[in-house]
Amino acid sequence: MTGEPMNLNGKTAVIYGAGTIGGAIARAFLQAGAEVHLAARTEASLKAKADELGARYAVVDALDERSVDEHAATLERIDISVNVISDNDVQGTPLHEMSVDDYLSPVVTNVRSKFLTARAAARHMIRQKDGVLLFFGGTGDGQVHRRWSLGGLVTAFDAVEAMRRQLAAELGPHGIRAVTLQTGGIPESVPEAFRDQVEPDIVGQTALGRAATLDDVGRAAVFAASDWGRTITGAQVNISCGSILS
Repeated sequence: MTGEPMNLNGKTAVIYGAGTIGGAIARAFLQAGAEVHLAARTEASLKAKADELGARYAVVDALDERSVDEHAATLERIDISVNVISDNDVQGTPLHEMSVDDYLSPVVTNVRSKFLTARAAARHMIRQKDGVLLFFGGTGDGQVHRRWSLGGLVTAFDAVEAMRRQLAAELGPHGIRAVTLQTGGIPESVPEAFRDQVEPDIVGQTALGRAATLDDVGRAAVFAASDWGRTITGAQVNISCGSILS
């Protein structure tokens, strides 16, 4: 294959959320040559992750309009924006027994935070006439509702996908792409207390007999955000190992 190697040299990426998924994407972006800014609310864990990876960091509340906009204004450019903050979801309770606040918690968290962070990045990207808004989650396994009581989590993911499609349509003329990494679940990101229960279900739904790893997520994110993925927008990149068949 001829042409430029797949890399993120010269790109500035902001990753909201410094947990397992955010950390994996940050590590892969750094290895690909990007300048990475981690943003999260809790400074102690945020600084620890940034120091571990060699990334820059700032305390930002992705649910607060002023906090997001003020942080974005400190950056000369934003080439890649990724929001993987906690979903604030409540699981394990049947819908008919769930409070409206618990049901709406992941919906409000996802829609509000992803709108605010995408909007802040888009304002940079429109001036640059280039950029990538990268989402994580996507439309999931259609049978998951039969196996787990997920509350409003799937509703939240579907709402974000509707937003991502609109962003792709409106921002495409400015050279901006909007892409989702579609996952069937990443066992390494599941809290250890529940992993033994959840991992067999995740793996059991796949066609390949294995689940995506954090390293897989990072590599897919680099591809989607790089010029090698320049033809992909308004779409989901399926990294579910076949638990979701398109």
